[in-house]
Amino acid sequence: MAIPVETFFLSQNTQGTLQARIQQMVAEGILSGRFRRGEKLPSTRQLAKHLGVSRITVTLAYTELLANDYLISRGRSGYFVSDNAPEPPDFGPLTQVEDKVDWDSALARRFASDRPLGLARPSDWARYRFPFIYGQTDQKLFDHANWRLCAMQALGAKDFVSLTQDQFDLDDPELVTFIARHSLPRRGIIAGPEEILITLGAQNALWLAAQLLASDGRKVAIEDPCYPELRSLLRQTGAKITPVSVDEKGLPPDAIPKDSRVIFTTPSHQCPTSSTLPRDRRDALLKRAAEIDAIIVEDDYEFEMSFLAPPSPALKSLDEDGRVVYVGSFSKSLFPGLRLGYMVGSAEFIREARALRASVLRHPPGHIQRTAAYFLSLGHYDALVRRIGLTLTERRRAMESAIMAHGLEIAGKGAHGGSALWMQAPENCDTRKFAERLREQGVLIEPGEAFFAGPNRPHNYYRLGYSSIPTERIEEGIARIGTALAQKKKQG
Repeated sequence: MAIPVETFFLSQNTQGTLQARIQQMVAEGILSGRFRRGEKLPSTRQLAKHLGVSRITVTLAYTELLANDYLISRGRSGYFVSDNAPEPPDFGPLTQVEDKVDWDSALARRFASDRPLGLARPSDWARYRFPFIYGQTDQKLFDHANWRLCAMQALGAKDFVSLTQDQFDLDDPELVTFIARHSLPRRGIIAGPEEILITLGAQNALWLAAQLLASDGRKVAIEDPCYPELRSLLRQTGAKITPVSVDEKGLPPDAIPKDSRVIFTTPSHQCPTSSTLPRDRRDALLKRAAEIDAIIVEDDYEFEMSFLAPPSPALKSLDEDGRVVYVGSFSKSLFPGLRLGYMVGSAEFIREARALRASVLRHPPGHIQRTAAYFLSLGHYDALVRRIGLTLTERRRAMESAIMAHGLEIAGKGAHGGSALWMQAPENCDTRKFAERLREQGVLIEPGEAFFAGPNRPHNYYRLGYSSIPTERIEEGIARIGTALAQKKKQG
């Protein structure tokens, strides 16, 4: 049997050890039907020479395949594909099926066409030299070693039994305990386990809140501009949305309509302008909500990134009526692919949210919850946040210095920190088209139009994130933006 040298095997970007990649190469050959039962494989010496690796590496790969019954060894005859190895089913020749369904009438609701435009980023964003995009992690800052150790600890015999059971609607008690005793008190919030629910990130928490509070045509007040996905999911619930324009201090409470049943807000770090709601407005917002009997959903998505000054107390910490539902996330400070967050509210609300979550996804994966619990409780999380804070402080200085040097205009930058700046281009600049031109120069920015509501949305705002761009590249990247804007200004 001739085993081809697979492209993925030779690629420098391929994940896994040499042994694992050889094992995968042979296993995929069997699963695809290229290698048949009873067929002889090359000897370990032959394959090692063919692939340019050590013989022991091939031997270890074959040994794993033997243990999994993909291969058998016949004395001095060598290695053969096992008679028990899986074989691909023979369904005969496969043909492309023509889709004859009228999906316009078949679909009761559409979601894909309702998603906000303008926030899409290329899947290969990391290969761009100047990625000024928000919400992505700098892998060099993350503590891979300790996260891996925590994951292995979570798979240990002591934890494994509880992780393999269907907990139905329950959360990891260790993670909930850490949030209650450590995370929430830092925001001035006191809550018991019955008032905390683990979610698949802040997005999932906002969806749960919207389903429970804003469905059936209820009137909802949201910030304008705001997180675009929030508008999208509220529209999906059938809520009647009223955008309330924010100013340099955030959401003005007096502008909230008196018939609003729910108020969604980002008081500590307004999305996307980065403004922070001052204490007097927080008190006024709570008073306004009490007057009109509205529930407030507080999205505190980036409070860990308050590296310039201590964060303001959470709105929830000032709540004396139990009318604030608090949403937090670990995805921003750990890594976005983690999809782990939490919501805090009155026990009755959390009980309903728990039941709704259970009907959709039971609970977030137990292994992820327990891994995060270990990472948090062993102090790795706090060390990571401090390290990120120092790096973002350095990058923030570089951003502001370069922006000033190249004549760009900051529309909002946040007094406490954060990981992005809200920018304003000249009136005649459509930042969607501008972003496309910059991409050709290796620069990624986020157009701002999608953050606004209504048909006449301003098109000259954009966001510059600095969480994933090295400090040494910032000046050149900003210079390219400045040069491109200057050229556009000359062109009129």
